[in-house]
Formats: sequence, structure tokens, C-alpha cells
Amino acid sequence: MKIGIIAGTGFYNLPALARSTPTPVDTQYGQALITQGKWHGAEIVFLTRHGVDHSVPPSKVNYRANITALKNSGVEFVIAVNVVGGIDPKLGAGSLQLLDDFVDFTSGREHTFFDGIQPGGVQHIDMSDLYDEQVKSAMSKSAEAAGIELSTGGIYAGFNGPRFETPAEIRLAALAGATVVGMTGCPEVSLAKEAALRYAAIALVVNPAAGVGTTPITMDEINAALKAASEKVITIIDGAIKSLS
Repeated sequence: MKIGIIAGTGFYNLPALARSTPTPVDTQYGQALITQGKWHGAEIVFLTRHGVDHSVPPSKVNYRANITALKNSGVEFVIAVNVVGGIDPKLGAGSLQLLDDFVDFTSGREHTFFDGIQPGGVQHIDMSDLYDEQVKSAMSKSAEAAGIELSTGGIYAGFNGPRFETPAEIRLAALAGATVVGMTGCPEVSLAKEAALRYAAIALVVNPAAGVGTTPITMDEINAALKAASEKVITIIDGAIKSLS
């Protein structure tokens, strides 16, 4: 069994894959950079969305190439990490939430594999059950076993970035029921669904979203929250891999 891990800001390498070297792979949608190794005996394929030097902005991430690279590598399960702002005021910096649904406010992104070019033409894929229950359950049980608080019922609002959202945009997302906001979850999750990958995501809140907090959003604040909570995310992934494998 192979497990894919996709991460973004602050997660440019994984301790279990420290001796592995990122390798470029070609797909029909372009090149992806993957790192392969083993974690608790499971074969792991790791992707960092922004590159190892954080040089790729959210709207320029080649989501189709990334998902295709995982699919072509034989990945079945995918664990994704999204670094987000908190729309729900109960989710302070350092909070962790499993995602159940999304609202996509992005634009200009290649958001489907079924664009009429490939064999079989356009297909319409049900998105009622996006985030895989088995992967979510593995992460939830891992968090519980480690004594880490992990909220459920998360709804992700995706915006283009790299700028942060305006307070009005956050109010709009809140009206749609969103609990967290980020820049890379869409169209990654829907592409994974189209590719029949069993995908689930954990959101790490690093700041209150615009208009939710009382102070401007700063990178110092974000980096401090990442430093404080990233080890919890790794612990949850560690236990989930044990369960899935």
C-alpha cells in the first residue's frame, strides 16, 4: 500500500523521510516534485505544494500534475495538511480541524481532469462525500490516542492568494458556512476525487481570518503558530499511517 502526503506552508520535509531526496516526475500535465520513502513500513509519496523553497504561489501550484503524480505512483490514500485562517471564532491559532466540505472562491485554476480533451470526454463526478471516512477516522483516532484536540465538521473556503482575504470576503465565506479559509485546498480535493484517490485533510489554524481577529495578520504570528503546532500534526499523521498501513 502507498500513502500520499501533501503539505504546504511550513511543511517542506518530513522527519521520517529525512534521508530521501525529492525527485521530479513528468506527467501529462507537467512536472511534479515527489519524495518517496517508508514510514512505519508503509510506502510514502510526499509532495510539498509550494516547492522546497516556498517559491510557488497558491494560484500557480500545478494541482493536476501533483494529483496525477500520486495516482501514477500507485497511491491509494492521501493525507493533506492545509495551513489556514480561522473563520469560526472558536478556532484560535494552533487549533486543528478535520475537513468535511469546501466552498471554492478561487478563479483561473485548472480545476478538472474532465475538460473534454481526454478519452471518454466530459464526466460529472459526485462531490457529496469528498473527504474519505477511513482516512478521517484514522486521523481522529490518532489524535485521540495522543491526547490532541482535533475538531470535526470543518468547511474549507478556498481563495486565490497569495494575498490574505478581506473582511468582506470572510463574511461571505462565513455565510456559506465555512469554518476555515485557505489558498490551496481547492481544486486539490476535487481533483483527488476525480482521480479516485481516498483523500482527507487536516487544517492547522495559524491566525484568525481578517475581521475575526482584532489585529492585522502577520507572518510572525503565522510562523509562531506553525512552530507551536506542527509537531502535533506530525504526531497525528504518524498514528494515522500506522492505522492505514
